Amino acid sequence: MKKRTWTTEEKLAIVLEGLRGERQIAEICREHQISQTMYYRWRDRFLEGGTRALADGRKEKDTYRAKIEQLEKIIAKQAIQIEILKKTKELLGR
Repeated sequence: MKKRTWTTEEKLAIVLEGLRGERQIAEICREHQISQTMYYRWRDRFLEGGTRALADGRKEKDTYRAKIEQLEKIIAKQAIQIEILKKTKELLGR
């Protein structure tokens, strides 16, 4: 028997159907031929993603800020190296 794959949209529809609470999870799972374990795994991932999306974003901003600072340091070092090379070239008369 071929294993069924679900699209993101299908998973979302099933999870939302369960979250509405209008029907029992077992009934929804039987209808869609998935295990309750699968449903709860999808639901937990969905809720985890929502939690991340609603977070204040400070951690993400801090990560970007740290990366920017790292790149600025690299640029500064390269600018110094370029200036040293220019002065060396001038001193050698080339």
